[in-house]
Amino acid sequence: MRRGGKIGAGVAIAVAAVAAALWFVPAVQDRVVGLAIDRLIPLRAGEVFGDDALRVAFCGTASPLPHPTRARPCTAVFAGGRFVVVDLGPGSWNRFASWRLDAARIDAVLLTHFHSDHIGELGEWNLQTWVAGRPDPLVVIGPPGVDRVVAGFAEAYAQDTAYRIAHHGPELLSPDAGRMQARAVAGPAEGEGPATAWERDGLRVTAFAVDHAPVSPAYGYRFDYRGRSVVVSGDTVKTASLVDAARGADVLVHEAQANHLLGQMREAAERAGRPRVAKILHDIVSYHTSPVDAARAANEAGVGLLVLTHLTPPPPNALVERVFVRGVEDVRPGGWLVADDGVLVELPVGGDAIRVGRID
Repeated sequence: MRRGGKIGAGVAIAVAAVAAALWFVPAVQDRVVGLAIDRLIPLRAGEVFGDDALRVAFCGTASPLPHPTRARPCTAVFAGGRFVVVDLGPGSWNRFASWRLDAARIDAVLLTHFHSDHIGELGEWNLQTWVAGRPDPLVVIGPPGVDRVVAGFAEAYAQDTAYRIAHHGPELLSPDAGRMQARAVAGPAEGEGPATAWERDGLRVTAFAVDHAPVSPAYGYRFDYRGRSVVVSGDTVKTASLVDAARGADVLVHEAQANHLLGQMREAAERAGRPRVAKILHDIVSYHTSPVDAARAANEAGVGLLVLTHLTPPPPNALVERVFVRGVEDVRPGGWLVADDGVLVELPVGGDAIRVGRID
Protein backbone atom coordinates (compact mmCIF):
# COMPACT_ATOMS: atom_id res chain seq x y z
CA MET A 1 0.00 0.00 0.00
CA ARG A 2 1.29 3.44 -0.86
CA ARG A 3 2.06 5.91 1.90
CA GLY A 4 -0.92 8.14 0.99
CA GLY A 5 -3.24 5.16 1.13
CA LYS A 6 -1.95 4.18 4.56
CA ILE A 7 -2.49 7.71 5.84
CA GLY A 8 -6.02 7.75 4.44
CA ALA A 9 -6.81 4.41 6.02
CA GLY A 10 -5.40 5.62 9.35
CA VAL A 11 -7.53 8.75 9.24
CA ALA A 12 -10.63 6.69 8.46
CA ILE A 13 -9.90 4.37 11.40
CA ALA A 14 -9.37 7.34 13.71
CA VAL A 15 -12.63 8.96 12.61
CA ALA A 16 -14.47 5.68 13.11
CA ALA A 17 -12.97 5.34 16.59
CA VAL A 18 -14.06 8.86 17.56
CA ALA A 19 -17.54 8.23 16.20
CA ALA A 20 -17.77 4.97 18.13
CA ALA A 21 -16.66 6.70 21.32
CA LEU A 22 -19.26 9.41 20.87
CA TRP A 23 -21.98 6.86 20.27
CA PHE A 24 -21.11 4.23 22.87
CA VAL A 25 -18.96 5.77 25.67
CA PRO A 26 -21.00 7.75 28.24
CA ALA A 27 -17.97 9.65 29.57
CA VAL A 28 -17.14 10.94 26.08
CA GLN A 29 -20.76 11.84 25.42
CA ASP A 30 -20.97 13.74 28.70
CA ARG A 31 -17.78 15.64 27.94
CA VAL A 32 -18.95 16.75 24.49
CA VAL A 33 -22.42 17.67 25.70
CA GLY A 34 -20.91 19.54 28.66
CA LEU A 35 -18.72 21.62 26.36
CA ALA A 36 -21.77 22.52 24.29
CA ILE A 37 -23.76 23.47 27.38
CA ASP A 38 -20.92 25.65 28.67
CA ARG A 39 -20.99 27.47 25.36
CA LEU A 40 -24.76 27.89 25.05
CA ILE A 41 -25.90 28.72 28.60
CA PRO A 42 -24.15 32.11 29.05
CA LEU A 43 -25.88 35.14 27.58
CA ARG A 44 -24.21 36.68 24.58
CA ALA A 45 -22.25 39.88 24.97
CA GLY A 46 -24.50 42.92 24.84
CA GLU A 47 -23.38 44.11 21.43
CA VAL A 48 -26.94 44.95 20.33
CA PHE A 49 -27.60 46.95 23.50
CA GLY A 50 -24.96 49.62 22.94
CA ASP A 51 -26.00 53.25 22.64
CA ASP A 52 -23.94 53.65 19.46
CA ALA A 53 -26.79 52.63 17.14
CA LEU A 54 -30.50 52.10 16.67
CA ARG A 55 -30.98 48.43 15.83
CA VAL A 56 -33.86 46.37 14.48
CA ALA A 57 -34.02 42.57 14.61
CA PHE A 58 -36.74 40.38 13.14
CA CYS A 59 -38.10 37.73 15.50
CA GLY A 60 -41.00 36.88 13.21
CA THR A 61 -41.62 37.65 9.54
CA ALA A 62 -44.49 35.35 8.52
CA SER A 63 -48.25 35.78 8.39
CA PRO A 64 -51.02 33.43 9.55
CA LEU A 65 -50.27 31.18 6.56
CA PRO A 66 -47.91 28.36 7.62
CA HIS A 67 -44.16 28.33 7.10
CA PRO A 68 -41.66 25.77 8.47
CA THR A 69 -39.10 28.24 9.85
CA ARG A 70 -40.62 31.72 10.09
CA ALA A 71 -42.43 32.87 13.24
CA ARG A 72 -45.47 35.16 13.11
CA PRO A 73 -44.93 38.95 13.20
CA CYS A 74 -42.41 40.28 15.71
CA THR A 75 -39.91 43.12 15.41
CA ALA A 76 -37.45 44.00 18.19
CA VAL A 77 -35.97 47.50 18.39
CA PHE A 78 -32.80 48.04 20.46
CA ALA A 79 -31.62 51.43 21.74
CA GLY A 80 -29.78 52.79 24.75
CA GLY A 81 -29.15 49.48 26.48
CA ARG A 82 -32.73 48.20 26.33
CA PHE A 83 -35.28 47.01 23.78
CA VAL A 84 -38.94 47.15 22.87
CA VAL A 85 -40.91 44.67 20.79
CA VAL A 86 -43.57 45.38 18.17
CA ASP A 87 -46.15 42.56 18.08
CA LEU A 88 -45.69 39.09 19.53
CA GLY A 89 -46.81 36.49 17.01
CA PRO A 90 -46.78 32.75 17.74
CA GLY A 91 -43.26 31.33 17.63
CA SER A 92 -41.62 34.71 18.22
CA TRP A 93 -40.47 34.02 21.78
CA ASN A 94 -38.68 30.85 20.69
CA ARG A 95 -36.93 32.79 17.94
CA PHE A 96 -35.86 35.58 20.31
CA ALA A 97 -34.73 33.15 23.01
CA SER A 98 -32.49 31.36 20.52
CA TRP A 99 -30.43 34.56 20.22
CA ARG A 100 -29.37 34.24 23.92
CA LEU A 101 -29.87 37.94 24.67
CA ASP A 102 -30.73 39.37 28.08
CA ALA A 103 -34.52 39.29 27.92
CA ALA A 104 -34.77 41.12 31.27
CA ARG A 105 -33.80 44.31 29.42
CA ILE A 106 -37.21 44.54 27.76
CA ASP A 107 -38.75 47.98 28.16
CA ALA A 108 -42.19 47.64 26.61
CA VAL A 109 -44.37 45.81 24.12
CA LEU A 110 -46.12 47.74 21.34
CA LEU A 111 -49.14 46.10 19.72
CA THR A 112 -50.22 47.39 16.31
CA HIS A 113 -53.67 45.77 16.50
CA PHE A 114 -55.31 42.72 18.01
CA HIS A 115 -55.33 40.04 15.31
CA SER A 116 -54.21 36.73 16.79
CA ASP A 117 -51.00 36.53 14.73
CA HIS A 118 -49.86 39.79 16.36
CA ILE A 119 -50.75 39.10 20.00
CA GLY A 120 -50.62 35.30 20.30
CA GLU A 121 -47.51 35.10 22.51
CA LEU A 122 -48.07 38.05 24.81
CA GLY A 123 -48.53 35.69 27.74
CA GLU A 124 -45.34 33.81 26.93
CA TRP A 125 -43.26 36.98 26.51
CA ASN A 126 -44.52 38.28 29.84
CA LEU A 127 -43.76 34.98 31.56
CA GLN A 128 -40.35 34.42 30.03
CA THR A 129 -38.98 37.94 30.51
CA TRP A 130 -40.21 37.84 34.12
CA VAL A 131 -38.41 34.53 34.69
CA ALA A 132 -35.32 36.06 33.04
CA GLY A 133 -35.28 38.74 35.75
CA ARG A 134 -37.37 41.63 34.45
CA PRO A 135 -37.55 43.93 37.49
CA ASP A 136 -40.83 45.69 36.76
CA PRO A 137 -44.28 44.94 35.34
CA LEU A 138 -44.30 44.61 31.55
CA VAL A 139 -45.74 47.72 29.90
CA VAL A 140 -48.02 46.78 26.99
CA ILE A 141 -48.89 49.69 24.71
CA GLY A 142 -51.45 49.71 21.94
CA PRO A 143 -54.64 51.20 20.54
CA PRO A 144 -57.74 51.44 22.72
CA GLY A 145 -58.77 47.91 23.62
CA VAL A 146 -55.28 46.87 24.73
CA ASP A 147 -56.54 46.63 28.31
CA ARG A 148 -58.92 43.80 27.30
CA VAL A 149 -56.09 41.91 25.62
CA VAL A 150 -53.80 42.30 28.64
CA ALA A 151 -56.54 41.30 31.08
CA GLY A 152 -57.37 38.22 29.04
CA PHE A 153 -53.79 36.97 28.91
CA ALA A 154 -53.28 37.76 32.60
CA GLU A 155 -56.29 35.62 33.48
CA ALA A 156 -55.22 32.80 31.15
CA TYR A 157 -51.78 32.69 32.84
CA ALA A 158 -52.98 33.37 36.41
CA GLN A 159 -52.78 29.79 37.62
CA ASP A 160 -49.44 29.20 35.90
CA THR A 161 -48.05 32.34 37.56
CA ALA A 162 -49.23 31.21 40.99
CA TYR A 163 -47.62 27.77 40.53
CA ARG A 164 -44.26 29.30 39.62
CA ILE A 165 -44.23 31.70 42.56
CA ALA A 166 -45.10 28.83 44.92
CA HIS A 167 -42.39 26.64 43.40
CA HIS A 168 -39.50 29.09 43.15
CA GLY A 169 -40.46 31.61 45.82
CA PRO A 170 -41.43 35.29 45.64
CA GLU A 171 -37.84 36.34 46.29
CA LEU A 172 -36.85 34.97 42.87
CA LEU A 173 -40.13 35.62 41.06
CA SER A 174 -41.58 38.86 42.35
CA PRO A 175 -45.37 38.78 41.95
CA ASP A 176 -45.40 42.50 41.17
CA ALA A 177 -42.77 42.22 38.45
CA GLY A 178 -44.76 39.42 36.83
CA ARG A 179 -47.72 41.65 36.10
CA MET A 180 -48.55 43.52 32.88
CA GLN A 181 -49.62 47.16 32.66
CA ALA A 182 -51.82 48.16 29.71
CA ARG A 183 -51.39 51.65 28.29
CA ALA A 184 -53.78 52.70 25.55
CA VAL A 185 -52.75 55.45 23.13
CA ALA A 186 -56.07 57.00 22.15
CA GLY A 187 -55.21 60.02 20.01
CA PRO A 188 -54.55 58.43 16.61
CA ALA A 189 -57.68 56.27 16.91
CA GLU A 190 -59.74 59.40 17.53
CA GLY A 191 -58.39 61.25 14.51
CA GLU A 192 -56.06 63.49 16.47
CA GLY A 193 -52.96 62.50 14.52
CA PRO A 194 -49.73 60.86 15.71
CA ALA A 195 -49.03 60.71 19.44
CA THR A 196 -46.06 59.80 21.62
CA ALA A 197 -46.51 56.23 22.79
CA TRP A 198 -43.25 55.69 24.71
CA GLU A 199 -40.18 57.72 25.56
CA ARG A 200 -37.14 56.71 27.57
CA ASP A 201 -33.35 57.24 27.50
CA GLY A 202 -33.41 59.05 24.18
CA LEU A 203 -35.78 56.68 22.37
CA ARG A 204 -39.07 58.22 21.32
CA VAL A 205 -41.86 56.04 19.91
CA THR A 206 -44.69 57.70 18.02
CA ALA A 207 -47.98 55.92 17.25
CA PHE A 208 -49.95 56.75 14.12
CA ALA A 209 -53.16 55.38 12.62
CA VAL A 210 -53.14 53.05 9.61
CA ASP A 211 -55.95 51.52 7.53
CA HIS A 212 -56.63 47.85 8.22
CA ALA A 213 -60.43 48.06 8.03
CA PRO A 214 -62.53 46.43 9.30
CA VAL A 215 -59.88 46.11 12.01
CA SER A 216 -60.01 49.41 13.85
CA PRO A 217 -58.11 50.99 15.42
CA ALA A 218 -54.81 49.82 13.95
CA TYR A 219 -51.46 51.53 14.43
CA GLY A 220 -47.96 51.79 13.07
CA TYR A 221 -45.01 53.07 15.09
CA ARG A 222 -42.06 55.37 14.41
CA PHE A 223 -38.84 55.06 16.46
CA ASP A 224 -36.43 58.00 16.75
CA TYR A 225 -33.11 57.68 18.57
CA ARG A 226 -30.17 60.09 18.43
CA GLY A 227 -30.82 61.19 14.87
CA ARG A 228 -31.73 57.75 13.44
CA SER A 229 -35.22 56.52 12.70
CA VAL A 230 -37.23 53.40 11.88
CA VAL A 231 -40.92 53.05 11.03
CA VAL A 232 -42.93 49.82 11.45
CA SER A 233 -46.12 49.81 9.42
CA GLY A 234 -48.27 47.25 11.18
CA ASP A 235 -50.99 45.80 8.96
CA THR A 236 -52.41 48.30 6.49
CA VAL A 237 -53.25 49.16 2.94
CA LYS A 238 -51.05 51.82 1.37
CA THR A 239 -52.11 54.98 3.17
CA ALA A 240 -51.08 58.62 3.39
CA SER A 241 -50.80 58.49 7.18
CA LEU A 242 -48.00 55.94 6.94
CA VAL A 243 -46.18 57.88 4.23
CA ASP A 244 -46.37 61.02 6.37
CA ALA A 245 -45.11 59.19 9.47
CA ALA A 246 -42.24 57.60 7.53
CA ARG A 247 -41.12 60.75 5.78
CA GLY A 248 -37.34 61.03 5.94
CA ALA A 249 -36.90 57.86 8.03
CA ASP A 250 -33.79 55.74 7.61
CA VAL A 251 -35.74 52.47 7.45
CA LEU A 252 -39.34 51.55 6.69
CA VAL A 253 -40.37 48.09 7.87
CA HIS A 254 -43.51 47.40 5.87
CA GLU A 255 -45.88 44.47 5.64
CA ALA A 256 -46.17 42.84 2.19
CA GLN A 257 -48.82 40.64 0.66
CA ALA A 258 -48.35 39.16 -2.82
CA ASN A 259 -51.92 39.24 -4.10
CA HIS A 260 -50.91 37.65 -7.42
CA LEU A 261 -49.80 34.57 -5.48
CA LEU A 262 -52.92 34.60 -3.34
CA GLY A 263 -54.99 34.63 -6.52
CA GLN A 264 -53.33 31.42 -7.67
CA MET A 265 -53.85 29.89 -4.24
CA ARG A 266 -57.52 30.86 -4.26
CA GLU A 267 -58.05 29.23 -7.65
CA ALA A 268 -56.28 26.09 -6.43
CA ALA A 269 -58.51 26.01 -3.35
CA GLU A 270 -61.60 26.24 -5.54
CA ARG A 271 -60.37 23.39 -7.73
CA ALA A 272 -59.63 21.34 -4.61
CA GLY A 273 -63.16 21.78 -3.28
CA ARG A 274 -62.12 24.01 -0.36
CA PRO A 275 -64.54 26.96 -0.61
CA ARG A 276 -63.85 28.26 2.90
CA VAL A 277 -60.14 28.63 2.15
CA ALA A 278 -60.96 30.24 -1.20
CA LYS A 279 -63.26 32.76 0.51
CA ILE A 280 -60.65 33.73 3.10
CA LEU A 281 -57.96 34.14 0.43
CA HIS A 282 -60.37 36.34 -1.51
CA ASP A 283 -61.20 38.51 1.51
CA ILE A 284 -57.69 39.23 2.80
CA VAL A 285 -56.66 40.95 -0.43
CA SER A 286 -58.61 44.04 0.64
CA TYR A 287 -56.66 45.11 3.73
CA HIS A 288 -52.96 44.54 3.11
CA THR A 289 -50.26 46.17 0.98
CA SER A 290 -48.60 44.58 -2.03
CA PRO A 291 -44.79 44.58 -2.25
CA VAL A 292 -44.98 47.02 -5.16
CA ASP A 293 -47.23 49.43 -3.22
CA ALA A 294 -44.91 49.16 -0.21
CA ALA A 295 -42.07 50.20 -2.53
CA ARG A 296 -44.15 53.14 -3.75
CA ALA A 297 -44.81 54.19 -0.14
CA ALA A 298 -41.07 54.01 0.62
CA ASN A 299 -40.31 56.18 -2.40
CA GLU A 300 -42.94 58.76 -1.46
CA ALA A 301 -41.60 58.92 2.10
CA GLY A 302 -37.99 59.16 0.95
CA VAL A 303 -36.72 56.39 3.23
CA GLY A 304 -33.24 54.93 2.92
CA LEU A 305 -34.12 51.23 3.16
CA LEU A 306 -37.38 49.33 2.74
CA VAL A 307 -37.66 46.01 4.58
CA LEU A 308 -40.59 43.77 3.65
CA THR A 309 -42.01 41.63 6.46
CA HIS A 310 -45.29 39.98 7.58
CA LEU A 311 -45.00 38.12 4.29
CA THR A 312 -48.25 36.73 2.89
CA PRO A 313 -47.80 34.05 1.74
CA PRO A 314 -44.38 33.51 3.36
CA PRO A 315 -42.11 32.32 0.51
CA PRO A 316 -40.89 28.74 1.02
CA ASN A 317 -37.88 29.09 -1.29
CA ALA A 318 -35.88 31.50 -3.44
CA LEU A 319 -38.00 30.93 -6.53
CA VAL A 320 -41.26 31.83 -4.79
CA GLU A 321 -39.56 34.83 -3.17
CA ARG A 322 -38.59 36.04 -6.63
CA VAL A 323 -42.22 35.76 -7.73
CA PHE A 324 -43.32 37.41 -4.47
CA VAL A 325 -41.38 40.62 -5.17
CA ARG A 326 -42.05 40.75 -8.90
CA GLY A 327 -42.26 44.39 -9.97
CA VAL A 328 -40.58 45.87 -6.90
CA GLU A 329 -37.26 46.45 -8.65
CA ASP A 330 -39.06 48.36 -11.41
CA VAL A 331 -40.55 50.75 -8.85
CA ARG A 332 -37.58 50.97 -6.48
CA PRO A 333 -34.26 49.88 -7.98
CA GLY A 334 -32.23 48.95 -4.90
CA GLY A 335 -32.69 50.05 -1.33
CA TRP A 336 -34.96 47.20 -0.28
CA LEU A 337 -34.85 43.64 1.03
CA VAL A 338 -37.10 40.80 2.09
CA ALA A 339 -36.74 40.12 5.81
CA ASP A 340 -36.18 36.71 7.29
CA ASP A 341 -36.20 35.73 10.95
CA GLY A 342 -32.84 36.74 12.40
CA VAL A 343 -32.09 39.65 10.07
CA LEU A 344 -30.48 42.59 11.92
CA VAL A 345 -30.48 46.18 10.65
CA GLU A 346 -28.10 48.61 12.38
CA LEU A 347 -28.19 52.40 12.16
CA PRO A 348 -25.03 53.83 13.75
CA VAL A 349 -25.54 57.22 15.38
CA GLY A 350 -23.69 60.22 14.02
CA GLY A 351 -24.06 59.24 10.36
CA ASP A 352 -26.39 57.84 7.75
CA ALA A 353 -24.96 54.33 7.30
CA ILE A 354 -27.36 51.37 7.20
CA ARG A 355 -25.83 47.98 7.95
CA VAL A 356 -27.65 44.72 7.31
CA GLY A 357 -26.54 41.43 8.84
CA ARG A 358 -27.87 38.68 11.08
CA ILE A 359 -28.33 38.58 14.82
CA ASP A 360 -28.18 34.76 14.91
